[in-house]
Amino acid sequence: MARAVRGRAPARPRPAIQKVALAVAAVFLLIGVLGFVPGFTTHYGDLKFAGHHSEAKLIGLFQVSILHNLLHLLFGLAGLVLARRIAGARLFLAGGGAAYLGLWLYGFAIDRETAANFIPLNDADNWLHLFLGFGMLALGLLLNNELGTGGRPDSPLDRP
Repeated sequence: MARAVRGRAPARPRPAIQKVALAVAAVFLLIGVLGFVPGFTTHYGDLKFAGHHSEAKLIGLFQVSILHNLLHLLFGLAGLVLARRIAGARLFLAGGGAAYLGLWLYGFAIDRETAANFIPLNDADNWLHLFLGFGMLALGLLLNNELGTGGRPDSPLDRP
């Protein structure tokens, strides 16, 4: 049995949505770091700050740039911070999923040989963004530990 630390209540197990959000955030941090590692990133010498001229590819498949890697790192850090609370974990997963679906639409709609492809994106990135978008959105909306962002799910907020 867990003992209370002086002046603190015993720690409760972390809800599943927070664990999943932490895992997703950790993956984004790892991807952001690996984007700067030669070997994991092919054509590392062709890595540019931004734009479609960056020929570097993470694991030889996903087109990356310094900006792209930094965005993964920032998104992962935001996920770690948001996952500290249930509402934040839900926001990170569902909101991040919606953002990735928006990024998929953007990557699908733009001409990849123009300045509009500033992140940069290729077909592999687009498929990954579609998968991540739906996956994160589903996890954020469907994971439930009978805890939400407000009151109990089975009682209206206007009742005592």
